[in-house]
Amino acid sequence: MHNAVLLGVLMAAIAIGFGLGARYAYRRQQRTSIRTPGLSREYFVGLNYLLNEQPDEAINTFIHALDVNSDTVETHIALGKLFRSRGEADKAVSIHQNLLARPALSTATNDTIQLELARDFMALGVHDRAQRLLRSLLEHSSNEALRLEVKRLLIDLLEREKEWQDALDIVQPLIKQQPAMRRPASHWLCELAQEEIHQSSRALARKHLKKALQLDERCVRATLMLAELEMDNGHYEKAIEQLNHIPQQDAAHVPTMLPALHRAYTRNNDIAGLESDLFKLLGQAPFTSVIVALGSLVHQRDGVDSAIERTGAWLGEAPSLGGLDYLVDLYLESERLAGKTTPDTRLLLLKHHTEALLNGRPRHRCRRCGFSSDSLTWQCPSCRRWGTIKPITGVEGE
Repeated sequence: MHNAVLLGVLMAAIAIGFGLGARYAYRRQQRTSIRTPGLSREYFVGLNYLLNEQPDEAINTFIHALDVNSDTVETHIALGKLFRSRGEADKAVSIHQNLLARPALSTATNDTIQLELARDFMALGVHDRAQRLLRSLLEHSSNEALRLEVKRLLIDLLEREKEWQDALDIVQPLIKQQPAMRRPASHWLCELAQEEIHQSSRALARKHLKKALQLDERCVRATLMLAELEMDNGHYEKAIEQLNHIPQQDAAHVPTMLPALHRAYTRNNDIAGLESDLFKLLGQAPFTSVIVALGSLVHQRDGVDSAIERTGAWLGEAPSLGGLDYLVDLYLESERLAGKTTPDTRLLLLKHHTEALLNGRPRHRCRRCGFSSDSLTWQCPSCRRWGTIKPITGVEGE
């Protein structure tokens, strides 16, 4: 980080040196008898600070060395960005506000500075001022490239403020040109649906969820929520039908859907249907959670020994730590049912190790940035991408 700061200041120093050199050459051409030793001295003092790894002093010297005019405004903007990147957005605000106070700026330059100032306010967490600036730019600027960047920042800001409908209103005209926005927009609709459910407006919630699936047909979250709405209405077969779309939407979320699937079949008094569905899932996605769910059904119907036999066979095809832990539990229960008062110490030791390994692992991970957590969240707290956190599957997963 320190080296990056020094590199940034060095680049700014080069730009400032170029600006000073150009101005000095111009003045020399206009007034050959006049020299500017004061400015040159300040510039080299700044370089000296930089070489001695004193970036704060270097930046301050460069700012004082360079007057604000049409030739140097870009360098001042760059210095403001540098302060913001270093976590000193308050200093960036001062620089950018100082620039805006200059009356001779062109409209394009003024818009650019306002955009940077909005970024400064966002970095400081002053979202209301940032939003006012961005909305003003969106209303008055005719620069299409800048307007697109303003919309992107405003969407990001509205998302942080959980103003889902406002974010949707801005992103809707952009969907065709930027299809990547479909996924976040579908989750904003899910957020709106969740709010409607809390307010007992289930019909409106359903409308939001169907629109979410129109935007992103792979939105597992919307499908799960629709299934829950069907169950709340006692429509268990419709809920199962919804849930059975999820393996095609995203097979990684099979472990996510299993509790709802089990609940729907159980309430519908159709355990045979659940077992049949689980066998289908085992062929599509032989995850630990599917094997354990099937083993539990066999255990309830045919007893522990049958469960041991079937689970052992399934794990032979798809071994996993969680499956082994479940199998050890079955063996320990088998010993208890056989009347053995003292469990096999080897089984107890194995159980101790599998539990320790399972308790120390996360259950979900972001496929984008690697953030991991025990619970599922639909927006990654680290990279802030939607729908990228999924269950960890495989040998150490679900």
